[in-house]
Amino acid sequence: MTAPALSFVHRFEPAREAGAPPLLLLHGTGGDENDLLQLGRMISPGSALLSPRGKVLEGGMPRFFRRLREGVFDENDVRARAAELAGFIAEAREAYGLAAPVAVGFSNGANIAAALLLTQPDALAGAVLLRAMVPLADPPAADLAGRGVLLLSGGMDPIVPEENAARLAGQLRAAGASVDHRTLPAGHGLSQADIALARQWISAPRQVAA
Repeated sequence: MTAPALSFVHRFEPAREAGAPPLLLLHGTGGDENDLLQLGRMISPGSALLSPRGKVLEGGMPRFFRRLREGVFDENDVRARAAELAGFIAEAREAYGLAAPVAVGFSNGANIAAALLLTQPDALAGAVLLRAMVPLADPPAADLAGRGVLLLSGGMDPIVPEENAARLAGQLRAAGASVDHRTLPAGHGLSQADIALARQWISAPRQVAA
């Protein structure tokens, strides 16, 4: 479904099952609003899908925030872009009649989802973070009580050091989130195990923030 003109170019697919949580799909570097639709359908078949395109271009490739070099982020831009994305989520919730979504982000998309949790905690009901790393060295105090996070890291990931992913899990737990952090025998790309674990996690009953 081609969506109305909101502040981000995006795709929207309505829910097909009452009670399925809406998903906010956040692509990696070089992706777009179409990239994770199939993943969303696989891990939560009945969910409404909201998939924006990142506004930052790096060598012509869309991203959700600027980086200075591989693994080094422009943290002022991270904060500004997270606030901008939170504004889009509020627009889309009103336009489509959605509850707070669960973010499903890959790589750069997972990093902006983590930044949303840490700086705009009311924007999301929870998150599936696929190959995420710390977006902010010193995040503000946030209250993530009642929000669940599934953090799936790759044990052979050449981009995200194991220590970095563990530090992100610690930041989220310190803010009160219920974090399930697993390291899979995979690299930076996604595996069937990621899909299976994400599907299992999303379908499990849990307390979800309003």
